[in-house]
Amino acid sequence: MLGRIVAAVPPEMTDEVLVDRLLAGGFNIYFRHVATDWSQSDNVHKEEDWLNCNPAHMRQLSDKGRADARAIGKAMRELKIPDGEVLASPYCRTIETARLMDLGKVTPSTDVMNLRAENYFGGRAAIIASARKLLATSPPPGTNRVIVAHGNVAREATPVYPGEGEGIVFQPDRNGDFKVIARLPPDRWAQLSTSLTD
Repeated sequence: MLGRIVAAVPPEMTDEVLVDRLLAGGFNIYFRHVATDWSQSDNVHKEEDWLNCNPAHMRQLSDKGRADARAIGKAMRELKIPDGEVLASPYCRTIETARLMDLGKVTPSTDVMNLRAENYFGGRAAIIASARKLLATSPPPGTNRVIVAHGNVAREATPVYPGEGEGIVFQPDRNGDFKVIARLPPDRWAQLSTSLTD
C-alpha cells in the first residue's frame, strides 16, 4: 500500500551516524515552515488566496522565522548535505522559507498543500494521499529531497506533528512505505554543523 507509515518513533543514533546517512542521500527531509507571526490569520476565500504575501490577508513569517530559515540552510550547506529537488507548498510562507534556506531552485508543489485549502485540491484525503506518496518516493540517488510544507499535512499524513521550522527526516523504502529517521528542531542544524565541522 503506497505511503503506509511503518515507524512512528525515530531510532536513537549518534549525530555522526545521522549526518553520515544524510551525506549518502536517499531521504525526504520535510520541514514545517519556520516561525510565523501568529497575530496574523489566513483568509482563504477563493482559489489562489494562499499565494498572497500580504500579512493583512495571510499569515507570514516572523523575523525570527526568517533568521531560522537562513541558519538552517547555512548549516546544511556547511555539513555538505546533498540536496536535489526542493519542493514547497505554494503558500507564501512556505515558498519564502525554502528560498531563504537557499538550497537550490524552489519548485511549488500542491502534493503537500495546506489542509485549509483542501476544497480546492480534491479534499483532505487526496492531499494526505499525495503527501504520503511523495514521502514514500525516493529522491535521485545520492541526493535528499527537501520539502517545505505545513504542520497540518504532517500531522495527518505521518506520525509526526512538527513545530515551526522543525525538520523531519523520512526514509522511503522499496515497498512504497516510509519511516521516521530523525526529528531536528531549527537550532539542531547549527549544533550539528558546529560539532561536526570543527
